[in-house]
Amino acid sequence: MFTVYVLYSQKYDQIYIGATSNMPNRFLSHNELATRGHTIKYRPWIIAYTEEFQTKSEVMKREAQLKTANGRAFAWNIIRQKFGSSVERRIHIRWLADGSSESVLSSSRH
Repeated sequence: MFTVYVLYSQKYDQIYIGATSNMPNRFLSHNELATRGHTIKYRPWIIAYTEEFQTKSEVMKREAQLKTANGRAFAWNIIRQKFGSSVERRIHIRWLADGSSESVLSSSRH
Protein backbone atom coordinates (compact mmCIF):
# COMPACT_ATOMS: atom_id res chain seq x y z
CA MET A 1 0.00 0.00 0.00
CA PHE A 2 1.24 3.50 -0.86
CA THR A 3 0.11 6.78 0.66
CA VAL A 4 0.18 10.34 -0.62
CA TYR A 5 -0.08 12.84 2.22
CA VAL A 6 -0.35 16.50 3.09
CA LEU A 7 1.31 17.69 6.28
CA TYR A 8 0.45 21.00 7.88
CA SER A 9 2.54 23.09 10.24
CA GLN A 10 0.16 25.32 12.16
CA LYS A 11 3.06 27.09 13.84
CA TYR A 12 4.58 28.20 10.51
CA ASP A 13 1.48 28.01 8.27
CA GLN A 14 3.25 25.66 5.83
CA ILE A 15 2.23 22.54 3.96
CA TYR A 16 4.28 19.63 2.72
CA ILE A 17 3.13 17.10 0.14
CA GLY A 18 4.79 13.71 -0.09
CA ALA A 19 4.34 10.01 -0.80
CA THR A 20 5.48 6.90 1.04
CA SER A 21 4.99 3.18 1.47
CA ASN A 22 5.28 3.47 5.27
CA MET A 23 3.30 6.40 6.64
CA PRO A 24 4.04 5.89 10.37
CA ASN A 25 7.81 5.84 9.81
CA ARG A 26 7.74 8.70 7.32
CA PHE A 27 5.69 10.88 9.68
CA LEU A 28 8.10 10.12 12.52
CA SER A 29 10.97 11.11 10.25
CA HIS A 30 9.35 14.45 9.39
CA ASN A 31 8.69 15.29 13.04
CA GLU A 32 11.61 13.76 14.94
CA LEU A 33 14.20 11.62 13.18
CA ALA A 34 15.35 13.64 10.18
CA THR A 35 18.32 15.91 10.71
CA ARG A 36 18.32 17.49 7.23
CA GLY A 37 15.75 18.61 4.70
CA HIS A 38 12.93 21.07 4.22
CA THR A 39 10.53 19.73 6.83
CA ILE A 40 12.81 20.03 9.85
CA LYS A 41 12.49 23.83 9.73
CA TYR A 42 8.71 23.76 10.20
CA ARG A 43 8.15 21.23 12.97
CA PRO A 44 5.79 20.15 14.41
CA TRP A 45 3.74 18.71 11.55
CA ILE A 46 0.27 17.22 11.65
CA ILE A 47 -1.27 14.95 9.04
CA ALA A 48 -3.93 17.01 7.28
CA TYR A 49 -4.85 14.62 4.47
CA THR A 50 -4.01 11.18 3.06
CA GLU A 51 -4.99 9.01 0.09
CA GLU A 52 -4.00 5.36 -0.38
CA PHE A 53 -3.06 3.59 -3.61
CA GLN A 54 -2.19 0.04 -4.63
CA THR A 55 0.81 0.87 -6.82
CA LYS A 56 3.81 3.16 -6.65
CA SER A 57 3.04 4.61 -10.09
CA GLU A 58 -0.46 5.62 -8.95
CA VAL A 59 0.80 7.35 -5.80
CA MET A 60 3.56 9.16 -7.71
CA LYS A 61 1.03 10.44 -10.26
CA ARG A 62 -1.25 11.73 -7.50
CA GLU A 63 1.66 13.33 -5.65
CA ALA A 64 2.60 15.21 -8.82
CA GLN A 65 -1.01 16.38 -9.19
CA LEU A 66 -1.12 17.65 -5.61
CA LYS A 67 2.11 19.57 -6.14
CA THR A 68 0.58 21.68 -8.94
CA ALA A 69 -1.04 25.04 -8.17
CA ASN A 70 -4.50 23.46 -8.37
CA GLY A 71 -3.41 20.58 -6.13
CA ARG A 72 -2.00 22.96 -3.53
CA ALA A 73 -5.23 24.97 -3.63
CA PHE A 74 -7.10 21.69 -3.02
CA ALA A 75 -4.81 20.95 -0.04
CA TRP A 76 -5.28 24.44 1.43
CA ASN A 77 -9.05 24.08 1.07
CA ILE A 78 -8.93 20.87 3.12
CA ILE A 79 -6.80 22.61 5.74
CA ARG A 80 -9.27 25.51 5.95
CA GLN A 81 -12.10 23.02 6.44
CA LYS A 82 -10.24 21.11 9.17
CA PHE A 83 -8.57 23.96 11.02
CA GLY A 84 -10.89 26.89 10.45
CA SER A 85 -11.18 29.86 8.20
CA SER A 86 -8.16 31.63 9.70
CA VAL A 87 -6.05 30.14 6.90
CA GLU A 88 -6.69 31.76 3.54
CA ARG A 89 -4.70 31.00 0.41
CA ARG A 90 -5.01 32.76 -2.90
CA ILE A 91 -3.49 31.83 -6.23
CA HIS A 92 -2.07 34.78 -8.13
CA ILE A 93 -0.84 34.69 -11.69
CA ARG A 94 2.54 36.32 -12.21
CA TRP A 95 3.42 37.26 -15.77
CA LEU A 96 7.03 36.63 -16.70
CA ALA A 97 9.23 38.65 -19.07
CA ASP A 98 8.99 36.02 -21.80
CA GLY A 99 5.19 36.30 -21.87
CA SER A 100 4.57 33.08 -19.98
CA SER A 101 2.88 32.92 -16.60
CA GLU A 102 3.25 31.05 -13.34
CA SER A 103 0.90 30.52 -10.43
CA VAL A 104 2.05 31.88 -7.08
CA LEU A 105 0.41 31.01 -3.77
CA SER A 106 0.12 33.72 -1.17
CA SER A 107 -1.38 33.57 2.27
CA SER A 108 -2.95 35.72 4.89
CA ARG A 109 -4.47 35.05 8.27
CA HIS A 110 -7.74 36.58 9.45
